[in-house]
Amino acid sequence: MSPDSTITHLVGAAAIILVVANGAGLLARRLGQPSIVGQLTAGIAIGPSLLSQLPSSVGRMLFPAEITPMLTALSQVALVLFLYFVGYELDLRLLRGRSRTTLTVAFAAFAVPIAVGGGAALLFHGTLERLGLPHDVPVRSTLFLAIALSITAVPVLVVVVRESGLAGTVPGVIAVSAAGLIDILGWTVLVGILLGTGDRSGMAMPVRLALLLVTAVVMVWPARLLLRWFMRRPGVSQGPRLAVLIGFAFTGAWATSALGLHVIFGALLAGVVTPREQDGTPDPELVRSLEGVGSLLLPFFFVVSGRSVSVGALTGTAVAAFVVVTVLAVVAKVGSGALAARACRLDKRTSVTVGILLSTRGLTELIALNAGLQAGLLSGPLYTVLVLMAIATTLLTQPLLILSRRIRAADTDPHTSADPVSAGVR
Repeated sequence: MSPDSTITHLVGAAAIILVVANGAGLLARRLGQPSIVGQLTAGIAIGPSLLSQLPSSVGRMLFPAEITPMLTALSQVALVLFLYFVGYELDLRLLRGRSRTTLTVAFAAFAVPIAVGGGAALLFHGTLERLGLPHDVPVRSTLFLAIALSITAVPVLVVVVRESGLAGTVPGVIAVSAAGLIDILGWTVLVGILLGTGDRSGMAMPVRLALLLVTAVVMVWPARLLLRWFMRRPGVSQGPRLAVLIGFAFTGAWATSALGLHVIFGALLAGVVTPREQDGTPDPELVRSLEGVGSLLLPFFFVVSGRSVSVGALTGTAVAAFVVVTVLAVVAKVGSGALAARACRLDKRTSVTVGILLSTRGLTELIALNAGLQAGLLSGPLYTVLVLMAIATTLLTQPLLILSRRIRAADTDPHTSADPVSAGVR
């Protein structure tokens, strides 16, 4: 295929991806789900799950193999921008005044699902073998499967909280702040797991660890100081600021990728250390710009991730594994979050709402699964099972919240879960 023809196919594929993904996002909103869930589902559908049901010539015409590297590059660019946006929006000030409750809920909703996931991996090692993992399941794969059940998707959770009318309430604030801590713990453990996988950098482990520490220190201290000086200079318009910050995100992503890790870690760290406004809040104009650029490119990541998902190829074992994993994921998250909140003297209804919100996985789960697949920690069928679990647990959040509200409607307790944040939660 000539370069001109390759570009023509890429432009055509991009048009299909953007139209289908955003159309599915609008449909999801009409159905009471976050738009990102519709985009994620559409991206997976465009992959082998749908194209395998069509004549092979259709798939080759729409998405020829020659444009795959370009789509993959666009998907990685989307990941860098999205993770940078997530890190920049992460607001640890939410912990003020309720650190004990948040820490308790976060620890329980992180540790219990990890224990459940790791125990299930050990108990059902035969099933994992039939899903493509080696006979002796590697320790790193077991740990990764445990982490897969512990993740909560902060970006999707924020949308759910806002669209459910829970923004500014006790369960909404506790869930979002706890989810932020859970993600920090999860990404930290994931870094350790990926450091122990096959080394793509050609460096010895001590060297990689030392360089990773140096990278983190440079980003946290001198780079942050330089960015603060630049962002607060008078007369600097939004365009140059955005260009410099995105360049900073890609520099961090390049550094972690060069060390044999995924680009997501450097991008996330870059977002966390980026200076906020003087009052500690993110710059709203910058947030809008980052969200707009990231949202435009995310469908490419969904499509590239969906190329490893083939729903039609699922066996009976895979379907059974999907059901079991989904049930375990929901019960472990909702149960641990609700019990921990209850132990901190929140009322029963508020506690259940916190647990339900923490079960939202969505995009963050997909990013982690994609990194695990690239590192060889997952087989293709197991990856498909876990991606479907991420979608299912996210789709269940709204119905579970509605069910919880209906149960609450029959309760005459005057203290509702919509109490304001100032209600003395510690």
